[in-house]
Amino acid sequence: MGKFGLLGKMLAHEGKRDELVQVLLEAASILKNFDGCEWYVVNVSDEEPDAIWVTELWRDEAAHQASLQQSEIRSLIQQGRPLIAGFGEQTRYRPVGGVGLS
Repeated sequence: MGKFGLLGKMLAHEGKRDELVQVLLEAASILKNFDGCEWYVVNVSDEEPDAIWVTELWRDEAAHQASLQQSEIRSLIQQGRPLIAGFGEQTRYRPVGGVGLS
């Protein structure tokens, strides 16, 4: 097994992007101390005012799945759902090297 990554796009309901960003940043704060989460970055798009991209890097896919079972994360997922209008592209990736990877 190797590292596991996700790059996903969320579309917030019109005018709700900043509120959804705050929910995702709260998740990032929790994941900062979660074993196996190496990178969880919330990004906004200048070209799409309702788009949010989340970039994740995990020790492995099992660590990612374990994070989704945490009660705090599950609660944030429920809090964020009404703010989400839909999802765009999602890419699962396997890093093979580069700056910042150990």
